[in-house]
Amino acid sequence: MLWDLSVAVFLVFLVWAPLGARAAGRPCLCSALAPSGLRVNCSSLNLVELPRGLPSDATELHARDNRLTSVSPGLFDGLVGLKKVTLSGNPFHCDCGIQYLRSWLLKNRDVVAAEPTCAGPSAVARRAVADLGDDHFSSCGGCGGGAYDAVVGGMLCCLIGLLLWSVRLAKRSAVTLHIHEGHSGLEADCLRSRRPKHRRRSARSEVGWESVTCRDVEKTLGDMEILPQVLDTLHKKHGGKIKAV
Repeated sequence: MLWDLSVAVFLVFLVWAPLGARAAGRPCLCSALAPSGLRVNCSSLNLVELPRGLPSDATELHARDNRLTSVSPGLFDGLVGLKKVTLSGNPFHCDCGIQYLRSWLLKNRDVVAAEPTCAGPSAVARRAVADLGDDHFSSCGGCGGGAYDAVVGGMLCCLIGLLLWSVRLAKRSAVTLHIHEGHSGLEADCLRSRRPKHRRRSARSEVGWESVTCRDVEKTLGDMEILPQVLDTLHKKHGGKIKAV
C-alpha cells in the first residue's frame, strides 16, 4: 500500500510542471487509477487551451468547464489509451480551426462522456461538434491554407509561361533538310503528318497534295522534283520554317 502511494505521488510530480505551464498557476491534476491507468483532470481551471505534453499513458482526460475554443491539431494523437474524455462546458468556436477536434470525435465517440457543442458562429450554435457536416468546412483551405495556394498558383503560372515560351521558340526554329540521291525513292506518304486530326483532314480532302498517292508521284514527278512539295508539306503541316540548302 505504501509503495502504491509513493508511485502515485511520483507520477504527479513528473507531470505537474509541464501540465501547469499553461494553466496560469493552476496545473492539471494527475492521479493513478487502479488497477492501472492515469487520470488527468484539467476541469474548471479557466484554460484557454489544453497544455501540450499530456502523459501518453493517460486513460482519462477531464477538461470540462474551461474557456477552450478549439483543440490544437495533433494534441490527442499520442493518447491512444484514453477510455474516458469530457470536454463539455467549453465555448468551442466551430470555424475551420475546429476540424481536428471534429475528426477526432468522429473516430472516438465511444470514449467521450458528453459531446461538446458549438458556441459560435450563430449558424451552428448549440450544435454538437461531431455533427458538423463536410459542407460546413467547404471554404477551408487544406495543406497550409492561403500560403500554400499562393505558392502552388505561382508555380503553375511559371510552368504555363515556360510552356508558352517553348512553343513560341519552336515555331521560330529553322529546319535544315538535306535530300541526297539515296533519298530519291522517298514516298510522299511518309511525309504526311501522323497526328489524328491531320489524318482525318487528309481523309476528307479530295484534291491537292492530300489526294496524291505515292505511286502517282513516282509516275509523274522526277527524283528531285518532289523537293518543293516536301518543303511545302513540312511547312504547312508542322508549322515550322523550312530553309533549303
